[in-house]
This record gives sequence, C-alpha cells and structure tokens, in this order.
Amino acid sequence: MRTNWLLYVGIVFLVFVFHTNHVLAEDLKSTPRLDPIEVQVILERVYLDGEISEEQMEEKIWSMEQFWSKYDQWQVVDMDEKSVVFRKHVDDISPLLKANGYFGITDDGVLTIYYGKPQKYNIIQSFFQLDIGKLESRRHEELKEGIPIKNKDRYVEVLETFKNYTIQEKQAN
Repeated sequence: MRTNWLLYVGIVFLVFVFHTNHVLAEDLKSTPRLDPIEVQVILERVYLDGEISEEQMEEKIWSMEQFWSKYDQWQVVDMDEKSVVFRKHVDDISPLLKANGYFGITDDGVLTIYYGKPQKYNIIQSFFQLDIGKLESRRHEELKEGIPIKNKDRYVEVLETFKNYTIQEKQAN
C-alpha cells in the first residue's frame, strides 16, 4: 500500500514539474515581453592551462531570441528559472599565467607551472616527470630559475620542448 502511495506522489510530482516547465518554456518563447525576466548569467571561460574564470551578472531578458543570440558562441551548462550558466573554451592561456606564470621544476624533477618564480608553495599545475640525467644543464638551470610564460605560443613551446625529456615507463614483459 505504501509503495502505491509513493508511486502516486511521484507521478503527481512529475506531472507538476512537467507542467511548470512547459508553462515556463512557453512563457519564455513569447517575444517581446511586457515584463522582463531577470536571471543571473554566469559565464565560465575554460583556458588551455585548465584555469577557469567565472563572471556573474544580472540580466533582464526582454526577448528570448535576442538573449540566445547574444550567447550563441557559448554552451549552456546549467539552467533553471533564476540562472543560466554558459561555458566557452578559450584557445589561449589564462590571464593568471600571462601575468605571473612560470614554468619550473620541483625537487623531484616534475615539470610544473608556478605563480611567480618557482618555490614549493606556489605551484599551480604539474605535468610530467623529467629525466634529469638527459636534461642539459642549461635547460635545468632555466627551469630552476623559472621560465616566464607570457603567451600561448611560449606555453606550447615549453611543453613541447620538455616533453622530449620525460621519463619513459618501462613496459613489463
């Protein structure tokens, strides 16, 4: 008996949610609106280095067509009656890295990005283990001092250069 009651409540809930969403969707389609819909818009930018920036703003929607066209280069990640989250992949490194990012090496030989000159406590991201024995002393010193990143080309160049010095894992026979 309890199972039937729970099933009935579940069905009523689903019908309510479907009806509410249908009414909301029909309401949002109508253009132009007499009263704007106010939503919080969250813009997430995902950069090549994995950094994600977030910008939040309140937006008044007078026309859904205009709203969607304004964000046509963005992907909808989440949406409800009060907010819309958009995401865009940016083919560049983050402003954080451009401003103060440095490639460096940890004490155990891992290629790493630091916030500022390489120090133990300011690691942003780690990549791969380098074979220090194969690494030229000049390259090793550059990494210990820190290589400023500044732009996407430099980021890619440094990763490609040091990829040649990775420790290859031995395959079991």
